Amino acid sequence: MAVEHLRTWKVGEIEVTRIVEVWKWEDDIWMALHEARPDIVATQPWLIPDHCTPEGRMFINFQAFVLKIGARRIMIDTCIGADRDREFPVFTHMRTTFLADLASLGIRPADIDTVLCTHLHFDHVGWNTHLVDGRWVPTFPNARYLLSRQEYDHWLMLRDTGGYHAINHLADSIDPVVEAGLVDFITPDHRICDEIRLLPTPGHTPHHVSVHLSSAGQEAVITGDMMHHPIQIALPEHPATFDMDKPKGAATRTGFVRRFRGTPTLIIGSHFADPGAGYIVPNGAGWRLQEPGKP
Repeated sequence: MAVEHLRTWKVGEIEVTRIVEVWKWEDDIWMALHEARPDIVATQPWLIPDHCTPEGRMFINFQAFVLKIGARRIMIDTCIGADRDREFPVFTHMRTTFLADLASLGIRPADIDTVLCTHLHFDHVGWNTHLVDGRWVPTFPNARYLLSRQEYDHWLMLRDTGGYHAINHLADSIDPVVEAGLVDFITPDHRICDEIRLLPTPGHTPHHVSVHLSSAGQEAVITGDMMHHPIQIALPEHPATFDMDKPKGAATRTGFVRRFRGTPTLIIGSHFADPGAGYIVPNGAGWRLQEPGKP
C-alpha cells in the first residue's frame, strides 16, 4: 500500500495532500539535467540523502495532489493510471493503490469537483479515466476537467502530424473526458477560485502551468514539471532533459527561482521525493530547498 506515503501540507485554509503512485524512483541525474554527469551532485551536498544517492543518482516520485478548501475537492494532475500501454515498459499495465489512497482521505471519485492538468504528458493525466467493461470512462464523473486550450491544441497537432512525441495516452486519458463533455478549455492564467490560480510556466511543454495557492496570508506553488528535482533550484539555468523547449524551460525556472527565493512561499514539487516541499533559501552564493522546520 502507498497510503503510508500520503503527506499533507496546510496553506492557510487549503489542505494539500499528495497521492504517490510511484515512490522514490531512482535514476541517473541526467534524466533531470540534460547531459549532466553524476559528479554534479557533489556540488550540492544538501541533496544527499533525501534527493540523491552519494553516487549521484536522483530520487523522484510520480504523484498527484488533492486540495481541500471548504466543500471543494480539487485534483491537481492524475499520475500514470492503470491498464495502459505506454512508451516505457515500466509504466505499462500498472496496478497501484491510487484510488484506495484517495478513499483513505474520505474522498470518493464522485466527490472531486475539479481536475486540473498542469500539462498533457502521460504521467499527469492517467487517472483522468479508468477501464470499465473494456471502455475508458472518466474516473471523476462530477468534475470539470481543466485543460489549457493551447496545450491541448499542441498535442492534437502532434497526433495529426505524427510529431516528435509519443501520443498514445491521448486516446485513453484525454479523448474520453473531452467526448464526455467534461472538459473546460482555459487560459494559462486561469483562476480556479479566489485562493487558487494558475501560473504560466512554459518550456517543459508549450503551455505548461504551475498552481499558485494563497490563503490566510500563506502561499504555496505546486510546480508541475516546470522542475522535476530540487537540484533545479540550485541550477535552474541548466537545460532539462524532457523540456520540449529547453531554452524557454531554463528561462522559466530561472525566473521562478528569482521570484520566490527568500520568500515564505512553500514550493511543492510535483516529482520531489521526501520531504516533498520546502522554501527556497540561500546556499552560499546560490539557493537550495529547505524543508519546513529544518535548518
